[in-house]
Amino acid sequence: MPMMGTERGDLGHRIGRLLDAMGILDKILHAGEGRKLRALSDLVPDIGALEPEMEALSDDELAATTADFRNRLNNGEQLDNLVIESFAVVRETARRVIGQRHYDVQLMGGAALHFGWIAEMKTGEGKTLVSTLPVYLNGLTGKGVHVVTVNEYLAKRDAEWMGQVHGFLGLDIGMVLPNQNDPVHKRAQYACDITYGTNNEFGFDYLRDNMALSRGEQVQRGFNYCIVDEVDSILIDEARTPLIISGQVTDAAKLYYRFAAVVRALKRDEDYEVDEEKRQVSPLEPGIEKVEKALGVDNLYDDPTANFVHQLTVALKAKELYHRDKDYLVSQGQVKIVDEFTGRVLEGRRWSEGLHQAVEAKEGVRIKEENQTLATVTLQNYFRMYEKLGGMTGTAVTEAAEFMGTYGLQVVPIPTHKPLARADEGDLIFKGEAGKFSAVADDIEERIATGQPVLVGTVSVEKSEVLSRELEKRGIAHEVLNAKQHTREAEVVAQAGRLGGVTVATNMAGRGVDIILGGNPEGLAERDLAGKELDPDSEEGQAFLQERVDHWAAEVKAEGDKVRELGGLYVLGTERHESRRIDNQLRGRSGRQGDPGESRFYLSLEDELMRIFATGAIQFVMGKDWPEDVPIEAKMVSKAIERAQNTVETRNGEIRKNVLKYDEVMNEQRKVIYRRRDQVLDGLDLRDEALEALADAVDTSIRTYCVSEFSEEWDLKGLLAEIGTFWPTELTEDALGAAVSTDEVYDLLMGEANGQYHAREESLGEDTMRDIERQVMLRIIDARWRDHLREMDHLEDGIGLRAMGQRDPLTEWQREGYGMFEQLIHTIAQEFVKYLMHVNVVREEPTEAQVGNIQTQGPSDPSDTSGTPKVATMASGEGANTAQEQGEGAAQAEPEQAQPVVKSEWDKTPRNGPCPCGSGKKFKKCHGSPAGAG
Repeated sequence: MPMMGTERGDLGHRIGRLLDAMGILDKILHAGEGRKLRALSDLVPDIGALEPEMEALSDDELAATTADFRNRLNNGEQLDNLVIESFAVVRETARRVIGQRHYDVQLMGGAALHFGWIAEMKTGEGKTLVSTLPVYLNGLTGKGVHVVTVNEYLAKRDAEWMGQVHGFLGLDIGMVLPNQNDPVHKRAQYACDITYGTNNEFGFDYLRDNMALSRGEQVQRGFNYCIVDEVDSILIDEARTPLIISGQVTDAAKLYYRFAAVVRALKRDEDYEVDEEKRQVSPLEPGIEKVEKALGVDNLYDDPTANFVHQLTVALKAKELYHRDKDYLVSQGQVKIVDEFTGRVLEGRRWSEGLHQAVEAKEGVRIKEENQTLATVTLQNYFRMYEKLGGMTGTAVTEAAEFMGTYGLQVVPIPTHKPLARADEGDLIFKGEAGKFSAVADDIEERIATGQPVLVGTVSVEKSEVLSRELEKRGIAHEVLNAKQHTREAEVVAQAGRLGGVTVATNMAGRGVDIILGGNPEGLAERDLAGKELDPDSEEGQAFLQERVDHWAAEVKAEGDKVRELGGLYVLGTERHESRRIDNQLRGRSGRQGDPGESRFYLSLEDELMRIFATGAIQFVMGKDWPEDVPIEAKMVSKAIERAQNTVETRNGEIRKNVLKYDEVMNEQRKVIYRRRDQVLDGLDLRDEALEALADAVDTSIRTYCVSEFSEEWDLKGLLAEIGTFWPTELTEDALGAAVSTDEVYDLLMGEANGQYHAREESLGEDTMRDIERQVMLRIIDARWRDHLREMDHLEDGIGLRAMGQRDPLTEWQREGYGMFEQLIHTIAQEFVKYLMHVNVVREEPTEAQVGNIQTQGPSDPSDTSGTPKVATMASGEGANTAQEQGEGAAQAEPEQAQPVVKSEWDKTPRNGPCPCGSGKKFKKCHGSPAGAG
C-alpha cells in the first residue's frame, strides 16, 4: 500500500523517536575522526529499510513528500531528523528519473556532506550523484543551497542532469554563469532552492554586490549551505590567490616593450640571478648598469614614480620563469594563461602586478592596460562566510590538516563500492628526457598491440606535443587533450577507455568526466547526431539519439569486457607533478568501480621537479656512464621524489597561510565597509551623522588653528580657509576675532553650519535631503575604499623589507593596516560633509516621465530612472562588468565608466560670479544659495 501523507508523517515521527533513542545522529556529530565512518555506515540500514515503501509510492505521492517535509520543518522539526527519510526519497527518485540508484557508500558520502565534512571518494564512485542527497535535504529550508564546480561546463551539466531529480521533487534549480549581465535574471537564479555555478562566479557576484549603488543591482541573498566539488582544487590550489575586481589606470605599454627589448640582451648568472624554486629573479650590478645605459638614466632607483625597478623585475620574470606552451599560450594575438592544475586555458584571466603585460611585451603582442584593485576577497574568506560548508573530491587526505585549520572541515574517506583492483607499479627513472619519451612510446606500442587502452598524462602543452610527435613517427593513432583542444575535452576523455585507444592528456585533475571501459554510449550517440542535420531537442532528434545509444550500448559492453580481460585502462604518467594529489588524480582515472587497471610513472633527471629539488645522490646512482635508454627503479629515488613533492606542498601551504594571514586584516575592514554600505542601501537616516560630522570638522579645525585660549595665537585666516572646504562660510576674521574663547568660536561656526544645513534641508525637503545624503555617502565610501585598497597593496609590496630591521612584517602590516583604516573612516566622514554642503542642486525641466526630478551636478548613473536625486561620481571606474581576469591566479573584472551629465549655464557659474538671473548679486548669494536653489 502506498503511504498517504498522514502515514508518511507518522512514519517520520516514529523514525525521529527511533533516532533519538539510538542517538545515531548525535553519535555522528560528536564522534572522533576514527569513529565517524562507522557512525555514517549505521545510517545505511535505516535508509534501506524504507526502500520498499518508497518503491510503492506513485510519482505524485513521491513528489508530495517535499511538502510534507517542509511542513514538518515549519513546525519546528530539526533538519537532521529528516536525513533518513529524505535520503530514501532521493534514492528512489534518482532511480526513476535518471536511472541511477545510490549505492550504500554513496549514502554515506551524502551524509558526510550534510554534516559539513569533506567526503573523499575515489574517481568513478559517483560524487555527482552523491551530492543530490544533501542538496535536496538542505534545499527544503528554502534558504538556498550553492553547488560550486571548477568550470562552467560541469556547472551546466550537473544542473541539467541532477536537476531532474530535484525538479521532480518540486525544488527549483538556478545556474550562475559568466556573462549573465541582467541583475534581475541573476537574482532569480540565486532565489532558487538550489543554485549551481563556479567558485569564481559566486565570488565575483559577492564583490559586485558590494559595489552596487542600489539593492536592485544586488543578486545574492546570503550564505546558507555550500557544497564544493573538487574541493581540494578550489579551496587549496586556487586559494593561493584572491579574487579581484579591478579598473584600468595608466598607459605603460611603451615601457613594457622597452624593457622586454633591454632584458633580451642580458645574460643569466652574469647580469641577474634566478631562483626557480622560489620563483624569484634578482638583478646584479652589471645588469643594472647595462639597463641604466640602455635607458639613458644615471640611477634606476632615483625616481620611484618612474617604476623602472619594478619594470625590470617583471621583464626578467617573464623571460626566465614564464614559458610559452607551458605557463601560457599565444592565441589570436593574446597571451592566455594555462592552469597548472588542470591544463585548461583560463579564458579572460591575467597575471597581476604588471607580469601579464611583461609577458605580452616579450611575445610582441598588444598589451592591455594595468589595473587598479576596486574590490578583492580571498577564496578562504569567501567560503568561510557560509553557515555550513561541505566538499567532495578523490584526493583530500594529504591536505586534511589545512582543511581543518583554515575552514574547520574534517576529511572522511568513504570506502569504494567495489574493492580497488588497480596495480600501481613503481616509478622508472631515466637519465635524460629523450630516453624517457622513447621508452614511453615503446610501452604504448606494446600495450596497443594487444588492444589495451592507454591514458598518458603530461605536465604541459609542450611535453604533450613532444610525445605526440614521437607517436606520429611510429604511426600510432592517438588523441591529444591539452589547453589547445579544451573544447573537445569531455568527448575525448569519455572515450579514453575504448579498445586500442591512446589518449595524451595534460593534467587530468578535475576533468569531471568518467572513463568507462569500452567507451561511453551516450557520447558516441551524440557524435553520430552531430553528423546529422537534426535538432537535438526535436522529437526526431531525440528518437535518433536513443536509437544510437541502444546501438552503441551492446557494442560498448562487449568491448568493455575485452578491455577488462586485457587488464583495464593503463595510466602512464610522463612526469611527477609537484603535488601528490595531481598524481593520484591521474592514477585514479583507472580502476573505477572495481575495474582492473594499471598505472606507472616514467621520470627523468631532466624533469623540472627532479632538476630543482632532487638530491645529488640520484645523480650519483645514475652515473655519467649510465645508458640513456636504461631505467632504474630504486626506493631511494622514490623517497627523493616524495621529499621534493613534500617540499613544494609545504611551500604552497605556507603561501596560502600567508595570504590568509594578510587578508585577515583586510577581511575585518571589508566587513565594516560592506556592512556600512548595506545600511546605506537599506535607507539609513544619515541626518544625525551629518550634523555630528559637521561638529567634528569644526572641533578638529579649531584645535588645529586655535592652539590655545589666547586669541593672539589664533590663525583665523587658516581657520576660515579650512572651514571653507566644508561649507561656503560667510563669517569674517573680524567676527571670529571678537570671540573671547575657542568655545565662542565653536558656537559661531556651528551656528552657521547648522543654519546652512537646515536651510538646505528645508529648501530641498527632508526626503530629498535624505536621498542626497545616502548617495553622497555611498559614493564617498566607494571612492575612498578603492584608494585604501591601492594603498594597502603598496604597503604589502614593501612590508617584507621590515624583516631587515628585525621587525615582523605581519605585525607591521596589522599595525599600519589598522591605522590606515582608522584614517579611512575619518576621511570618509570629513569628505561626506564637504560634498554634502557644497553640492549644487538644480531643478530640471520637468517631463511627462520625470516630474519634479532633482539632479545634482556631476556624473550620474544613466540606468537609474527612479526619480531620486543623482549625486556626483567621486572617482572614475565605477561599476563592473563580468570580464574576469586572473592576476597570478588572482581573478579580476574590468569596470565600466560612468557618463557625465552635461552642465547647464547655471552649473558652470562660479560661486563668486554674478548670478545669471540678472539680479546683480553674486551667484552664491542668489540662486547659488540653498534657498535660491530651491
